[in-house]
Amino acid sequence: MFLDEAEILVRGGNGGNGAVAFRREKYVPRGGPSGGGGGRGGNVVLVADGGTNTLHAFRFTQRYQAGRGGHGGGSDKRGADGEDLRVVVPAGTIVRDADTGEVVADLVADGQEEVVARGGRGGRGNAAFKGPTRQAPRFAEKGEPGQELRLKLELKLLADVGIIGLPNAGKSTLLARISRARPKIADYPFTTLNPILGVAEIDERTLVFADIPGLIEGASAGAGLGDRFLRHVERTRLLLHLVDGTAADPAADLRVVNAELAAFGQSLEDRPQVVAVTKVDLPEARERLAETRRALLALGVSEVHAVSPATGEGVVPLLRRVVQRYDELPPPEPVPADLPILRPVELDEDAFTIQRDHTGCFVVRGVRVERAAAMTDWANDAAVARFQRIMDAAGVADALRGRGVREGDTVRIGQAELEWTD
Repeated sequence: MFLDEAEILVRGGNGGNGAVAFRREKYVPRGGPSGGGGGRGGNVVLVADGGTNTLHAFRFTQRYQAGRGGHGGGSDKRGADGEDLRVVVPAGTIVRDADTGEVVADLVADGQEEVVARGGRGGRGNAAFKGPTRQAPRFAEKGEPGQELRLKLELKLLADVGIIGLPNAGKSTLLARISRARPKIADYPFTTLNPILGVAEIDERTLVFADIPGLIEGASAGAGLGDRFLRHVERTRLLLHLVDGTAADPAADLRVVNAELAAFGQSLEDRPQVVAVTKVDLPEARERLAETRRALLALGVSEVHAVSPATGEGVVPLLRRVVQRYDELPPPEPVPADLPILRPVELDEDAFTIQRDHTGCFVVRGVRVERAAAMTDWANDAAVARFQRIMDAAGVADALRGRGVREGDTVRIGQAELEWTD
């Protein structure tokens, strides 16, 4: 089943917790702290696969979580890093943040990889907090939670040539004739409901053709799902435009499709085209072929081919011309080997904001303060005292006082809800 849109939830693995431990060797009576740090959580990595052309797998599985990091141990043992989760998507997939619509990655090359959810840092063990004034720290950090993100996947098929035209122009019949693709074929419009790929071999050359479902007037605005179909045209370098030779006005049909390409944008109207009149095996099309050719040439078409996808007449010369035109095109722009994640990064991790919600709770938001709250062991009094010192040093406590916080008020930092007391 073809599917070109999907929404998934990805989450990096949580970091492992740091350990609280002390040396207990027989001949070391005052052994110091020896708790090791936790391992890093695994990342969620999207991997582009050129052999896949549908997002159907994501119809059944929408949640993906990488492995968590191992916990630290005594004797300064560090926990193992969590295992990365590699999720295969078709080459040609655009990845967006489902909440903001922001582009996260564009996976166009086979084998290209992008980290879309990073694992959390491992918490530090108590050995990391030993200092001149703290010889025996009895607290450690919890692991940092992994990043969580809802993603929208949009597939734009990667093909060399896109076959376009109004419904029932013979696109599916031609694709079945030139390749091993077996699209549904019938003598009525909208037989093809999804784009279909086929590989054609012409004189020891191979090209990938995409049968784009029939476009109608208003397709660029969504009529007949045309806006979704037009999206797949963006990845093609050459268009094979089929015009039904039995139509009442083939020239008008050509204008309708080209107008929708222009209305959709993305410079589709400037994409090179090879135009062919189909169904010339039928008497009415053959009788009007000369008239149809003149009408199309009058619209600025440089050449018009005549073919019958049903019988194969004229198909080989047409394909050879398609190959010739394709080879005349300038080489495509190289794909960067490692496209960056386009999500903006926080410029100031120390910055924070304070707001009051509808319940009167003070809500503190900021990268560093929320991370500190997530990595604090709230069951450990020493760890809580350390968190308080962090808030004092960051200026959060003074800022809360400035906003009018009072004894007993609730303060929320990340997932932690705290009661304010001086």
